[in-house]
Amino acid sequence: MPATPDKKSQVILVPARQSDLDTLVAIRIEAMRESLERVGRFDPVRARERFLSGFEARNTRYIEVSGERVGFVVVKHRHPELLLDHLYVRPNAQGSGIGSAVLAQIFKEADMAGLPIRVGALKESASNRFYTRHGFQFIESGEFDNYYVRECIPTVGPAC
Repeated sequence: MPATPDKKSQVILVPARQSDLDTLVAIRIEAMRESLERVGRFDPVRARERFLSGFEARNTRYIEVSGERVGFVVVKHRHPELLLDHLYVRPNAQGSGIGSAVLAQIFKEADMAGLPIRVGALKESASNRFYTRHGFQFIESGEFDNYYVRECIPTVGPAC
């Protein structure tokens, strides 16, 4: 039974450690497999190497619902913005509002810091619709990815 957020359970972000690398790679491969197969680019060795090349435990947090690790998110501070480098939810937990709950937390952090958020999404992935539905604006297209930005929304605190 997939973990789904409800009034009793809460989506929380828990810091990852350097030693979590293999678990994180496995989640990434599980979450990305279908999209990568659709565009003919599924290669678990390449997926691992690509993740390893940019891995920084300090920017990585597990997504937990009711004590179950259902994915992870990586947010990097890249002046003058935040880079939402990875957001993966296991397939059995997708479509249940978990990604939206994670974005709400990331938006709050970005708005308090007065920073926009940039994200890339694999072309032909459902994540493109997910990000535009949550207020990201398309800014450019690369060879394999589309890129989006979500501008800061002023809160009580630093101005955007």
